[in-house]
Amino acid sequence: MRIETSLIEQKGQEFCELPKESSNKKSKKNRKRQKKPMPSVVQKLFETCKEVFATGGAGYIPSPSDIERLRLVLDSMKPGDVGLTQDMPYFRMIETKGSPPPVTYLHLYECDKFSIGIFCLPASAVIPLHNHPGMTVFGKLLFGSMHIKAYDWVTDVPHITRDNLNPTHCQPPGIRLAKVKVNSVFTAPCNTSILYPAAGGNMHCFTALTSCAVLDVLGPPYCDAEGRQCTYYQDFPYASFSGDEESMPKEEERDGYSWLEEKKEKPENFFVFGAPYRGPKIVEN
Repeated sequence: MRIETSLIEQKGQEFCELPKESSNKKSKKNRKRQKKPMPSVVQKLFETCKEVFATGGAGYIPSPSDIERLRLVLDSMKPGDVGLTQDMPYFRMIETKGSPPPVTYLHLYECDKFSIGIFCLPASAVIPLHNHPGMTVFGKLLFGSMHIKAYDWVTDVPHITRDNLNPTHCQPPGIRLAKVKVNSVFTAPCNTSILYPAAGGNMHCFTALTSCAVLDVLGPPYCDAEGRQCTYYQDFPYASFSGDEESMPKEEERDGYSWLEEKKEKPENFFVFGAPYRGPKIVEN
């Protein structure tokens, strides 16, 4: 009996040891799986942009479902997701002798399909009125408060020229009528703004009321060689000029319109400095 018992005990030990080895192997595998880090929100943004703009080009507008996918990712993003805090040097006021303080740009990623970057604005900083030719643009205010004014071109009225200028308001030619699409203060947290190649406020300007940061996704990015240069504009109240009254907006609607004049060069008092992005890195697969 003892021998039998001892054999049973021995076999029992043998049978008990085997599952332990198997269990250890499984636990090691589980630990390896657990060690694999979850993709950062920035990585998720990059992967989503890659899919949404995969077949993009100038004038390309993603499908409504793709726009919603990308918007949801951006809506969820917070300053910490990109390594930003409001006490960083980019957001400090600098004495500039009457000019707005400079803006800092953090470059995250760019290819021929899209770009990702962050504009860091101290209080009172201004990004002047400019356009986004042939682009779909997503803008997420990560923190702070800013005033945004945005326009779209009015396409069914003639351009102002020397022949149809109001003689009492003489101004160089090249002025076009634009409709105000946005003229509001935005404070984070707020929804992502989206503008399209010819709608949604393709031309806009930012004025920082407090220090703030804006995450920008451009699809496709600016490219001088492909005719997507950044153009700046000066806006004038509607009453500054006149055109063919039959094709102009009704009098009671004219407060929602302005005349925009293209500027040949970047405004003299607008300065943007590049700085290294120090948040979670983007890994290209």
